[in-house]
Amino acid sequence: MEFFQQTYTALRGPTGVQQTPADTIARLSDRLSPSTLLADRRAAVLSLKGLARAHKQLVGAHALQGFLVIIQNDADVDPDIGRAAIETVTILCDTLDASYTQRDLGLEHTDKLLDDDKTAHKLFSLLGDQDYSLRYSACVLLISILQNRPQRVQAYFLTAPAGPATVIALLEGNKEIVECGIAMLSTLIRKSSEIQKVLAFDGIFEKLFSVVTREGGLEGQSVVTDALKCVDTLLRFNTSNQSYFRETNLPPLLCSLLFFNSGVQPDQTVPQEFALQFWNEEKATNAGLILESIGLLLGSKGAGLREGYAFTRLLIEMALASNAPTRLKVKCLRLLPPAAAPLLPTIILTPYMPVPDTNGEEWDRLEAANGIDALLELIMHGEYNGQNAARRLKDSVDLRATAVGVFEHFVRDDGVKEVFVAEMLPPENADPPAHSPVTPLLFGLIIPPNSPLDRANVSSVQFAAALFAHLLRHAPQCKSLARRIVPPPLTPLPASSTADGAFYVPADGNPPPAPELESKDEAEDGPQSLVALLSEHLSLAFLQRSRAGLAPRDAREADRIICAYLSLLAQWLWEDPRAVREFLEAGGLGVLVDQLNQPSEIDVVVPGLCAFLLGVCYEFNREPGEITRATMHPILARLGADVLVGRMNRMREDERIKVVGPDSWVLPCPTPGPQALDPAFTPMYDGETEIWFDWAFVDFWKANNHTIQRGIVADPESASSSTAQSGEESILVVSLREIIAKQATEIEALQRKLKELTATSRAASETAAATRFDEERAALEAALTAERTKRAEVEKEQDDLLVLLDELSGKRAKDKQRMKEQGMEVSEDEDEASDGEEEEEE
Repeated sequence: MEFFQQTYTALRGPTGVQQTPADTIARLSDRLSPSTLLADRRAAVLSLKGLARAHKQLVGAHALQGFLVIIQNDADVDPDIGRAAIETVTILCDTLDASYTQRDLGLEHTDKLLDDDKTAHKLFSLLGDQDYSLRYSACVLLISILQNRPQRVQAYFLTAPAGPATVIALLEGNKEIVECGIAMLSTLIRKSSEIQKVLAFDGIFEKLFSVVTREGGLEGQSVVTDALKCVDTLLRFNTSNQSYFRETNLPPLLCSLLFFNSGVQPDQTVPQEFALQFWNEEKATNAGLILESIGLLLGSKGAGLREGYAFTRLLIEMALASNAPTRLKVKCLRLLPPAAAPLLPTIILTPYMPVPDTNGEEWDRLEAANGIDALLELIMHGEYNGQNAARRLKDSVDLRATAVGVFEHFVRDDGVKEVFVAEMLPPENADPPAHSPVTPLLFGLIIPPNSPLDRANVSSVQFAAALFAHLLRHAPQCKSLARRIVPPPLTPLPASSTADGAFYVPADGNPPPAPELESKDEAEDGPQSLVALLSEHLSLAFLQRSRAGLAPRDAREADRIICAYLSLLAQWLWEDPRAVREFLEAGGLGVLVDQLNQPSEIDVVVPGLCAFLLGVCYEFNREPGEITRATMHPILARLGADVLVGRMNRMREDERIKVVGPDSWVLPCPTPGPQALDPAFTPMYDGETEIWFDWAFVDFWKANNHTIQRGIVADPESASSSTAQSGEESILVVSLREIIAKQATEIEALQRKLKELTATSRAASETAAATRFDEERAALEAALTAERTKRAEVEKEQDDLLVLLDELSGKRAKDKQRMKEQGMEVSEDEDEASDGEEEEEE
């Protein structure tokens, strides 16, 4: 009690004197000196901690340096004072949810803390302390300064004596420590490939997945999500970590977390436990992160992935034959590598259909189908055979649009395209009039635009047009085959006949009954080609669009299906004079001219497309027939070349063209932009989306728009201004393109192989040279040692001989002296030698 009284009296100062916060903070800061007793320093720290939030600037100016000294020197001795000092510094460095002034103070205090590496190194070492509260406080402070100055803290971490062990140890504590450790880890590894590599080789992947499994797998709470986000950060943009991860035993764990067998074989079916699962928002988020990791491993370069087939099969099964949330199915198709598309026909899937009015708790199992049939069903009908196709929700339309991209990868080879088109040809041995078999794709193309337009049918026609355009684009042989397609003349369908998903699906068993044939028209006019039928449907769609009193929603549906027909015909007729002749002779010229003569103040896309298609017909009308270029030239002159070019240019500025990208051609409804829509137009459903053009057509239109604008004003007798012609020349150009593409691929492969061989050879030569150098150096060192030993022995022998010679010379001189004393004769040589020796001695 006396101690507190003395402390209070010291802080209060003289009796009756008013104390300011600055005076109080200055007095408390003086007590942080190492010369003060530990108990006094602890009391001062606790008092300053209470004042830090209200007086951040004063506390930082007077006491920050003292706090840092306490953290460096006293935290190990007294965890209580260390924890209090760390928490106070955390308050001083805080920049979140603060005003600009407070934020600047937090950054200033962080810079002072990081003036040298002592405090940062100490904080990293405290992460491994035995005291739980001290570890937690140190982790919180590291999170704060990492958010403020990440690069400097990351640099200090790489030189910290404690190394990554203390950071990894945070993932083994209780839940609060683990959550704090993952939060700090996510900030520490951000944009630092070196730290990512260091942590990966110290076992961070194993610890993170241990947290995931310990917390209940994908069913876990936010800590699982944060752990999987750290895994994604460690793998993304870090090829070294990807290669390391592929060599561990963790890839099969990615499959097991989704209840998928990583050892599945091509002839095995996937169990129902994977296809039908209970999903919630947290599980869907966690599964999405697992799928991202799978996509990174599939797309990474390096040695073959052992689980490559299992990962590919998982993506296909989840996208086409499971009850996973739609956004996960979209992710699966987007992550599917282009090289995996050819596997679709070899995979047998078991689709499921939700039982109505069961809230997704009961499912019917459908007949098995191969992957490509299931993909086409998804594109043409929508998810679950089009149960909610009319709603056009974003995820559902995104799924169909992404599936179109997978189909594009599948038909990238012209041989595959020809097989698809050949399936739509009439049987060779059938009696005339022979019609083409009704495949799902052909059925989508020939759905008549009946009145009123059905929303599901319009979407099916749009996607069918996109698929068929992929088969014909840059494929003269496929265009030649497509001209021989003779679709059966279908009886007009009621508006609701296909809204409930009554299309033919391979998984449904036998095809639907053959449609009624209109024998009267057939007898009068003969079989109708697909080009002529599309021209007729285009005319019917324009007729519906021109009806008086048409509701804004119905008008927009008509515009969508018109754009689908026009975009498909523009790509088909490009570089195909025979198809141009069929289209013109089927009445296509009159349809386009009638529309271009109509004033259009609402929509600029349809007139622009009509002008473009008319220009394509004029450019490639090179076959003899009833309607020639000379016939069309006066019509173009009457319409006005400037008017046609202006309509095409206005289309270029429309948002439905500008915002379309390679991965995004699903637009909100209505698409925002300068087009003047009817004010009464409102979407039928909340969150409704729409599609107008896919990226392939937009790219085609942008590449050839100027060619058509130049061709419109060309003389009828002039040659085509396009870079390629139809017929043999087009086939030659396509074959040359294939050869060039093949050679480019081979060159790239050879260059990669050359680099690998060069690197291997260089490494081998460097290793051999280093070995030879070490051997030569060892031999030289041994020879030098032997020579030095020999020389030392010789020098020792010489020294011994000199000593012996000196002893002999002395003895001889004494002997001569004794001989002289005894009167014996001494030879002159001996005497001279003796005198010489004496002189030398003198």
